[in-house]
Amino acid sequence: MKKQLPLEGIRVIEFSHMVMGPTAGLVLADLGAEVIKVEPEGKGDPTRHLKSTGAGFFASFSRNKKSVTLDLATPGGVAAAKKLIATADVFLENFRPGALDAKGFGYEALAKENPGLIYCSMKGFLAGPYEKRTALDEVVQMMSGLAYMTGPAGRPLRAGAPVNDMMGGMFGAIAVLAALRERDRTGKGQHVQSSLFENAAWLVSTHMMQHAVSGLEPEPMSAGKRAWGVYDIFESSDGVPIFIGVVTERQWEIFTRALGEPELLDPAYATNNQRSLVRETLIPLVARLLKKHPIARLEKICEDGGLPFARIQTPSQLFDDPHLNAGGMVELTLPDGTQTKIPALPIQFGDERLGLRLPLPRLGEHNKELLK
Repeated sequence: MKKQLPLEGIRVIEFSHMVMGPTAGLVLADLGAEVIKVEPEGKGDPTRHLKSTGAGFFASFSRNKKSVTLDLATPGGVAAAKKLIATADVFLENFRPGALDAKGFGYEALAKENPGLIYCSMKGFLAGPYEKRTALDEVVQMMSGLAYMTGPAGRPLRAGAPVNDMMGGMFGAIAVLAALRERDRTGKGQHVQSSLFENAAWLVSTHMMQHAVSGLEPEPMSAGKRAWGVYDIFESSDGVPIFIGVVTERQWEIFTRALGEPELLDPAYATNNQRSLVRETLIPLVARLLKKHPIARLEKICEDGGLPFARIQTPSQLFDDPHLNAGGMVELTLPDGTQTKIPALPIQFGDERLGLRLPLPRLGEHNKELLK
């Protein structure tokens, strides 16, 4: 951005690892805060070395940050860390409950030296019977019913991204922003928290209310029960899968007029509520009618008519997505020198998106600058 970033002048110390804590740090860093990632001496953050589905964690969440290495098992490392934290506005951590308190880095200890500190803990659970448990994204997806709603009937399935880790980090950042605003009024810091389980429960709250309103337990999304009559994946005549949604009466009018198929004018399909109740016959009918048309024709119908639609893509295809590449990507250099790009935060200020200020930090790259 050309103008001053919203969080310029805010210093954040990040004691975090894996996804949830680094996500909160990323949000604050992209918004302009000086985020100092404190890593263990030697190998640093474990995500620097993960393989398989964790191979992209460090590159995804570490831009616009500085790296400092400390050995918190030594008095010198502890003293240096506390001196650094004394200069901070925000402290981020996502260690197991009690782990930092035992080392002298709990909120009460740090607030004595820095009363204005916003201390953000990101945990598996907020206060309650489960608060001492260890949690993972997949654990809370199973506990909350999110996996039940995602998978086929009888086969719970985790979502295809670390949704609770990343949203838990987002809620941590939201709590920090609110606490900073409150500090503007009171001059005092505070301890704020976000969590995995409560986040997952919040994600399925619409299904809970569905039960409360209807009196019926929700079925998995894969069962095909939808609030919308046409809301599914279909196939074109040239074999390309495409999702199409028709969610309003105006959209149904546009959809049926464009296809020109008399079968769709049956009074049984007159309203969305009627259509949603007969999906078992409507969806096969729509599938058969759409199968007559090539993908280009179906996309034109949807584009011209303002209907929701999407080809089924893989994450790898997003590197070449024309919309993301029109300003929604951040250019990155990976530790091995590979040039790549990653989606920017999904927010915009006026006409401007948040971009890259600092490349991925080398391990301990900012020790001299920050610890001298």
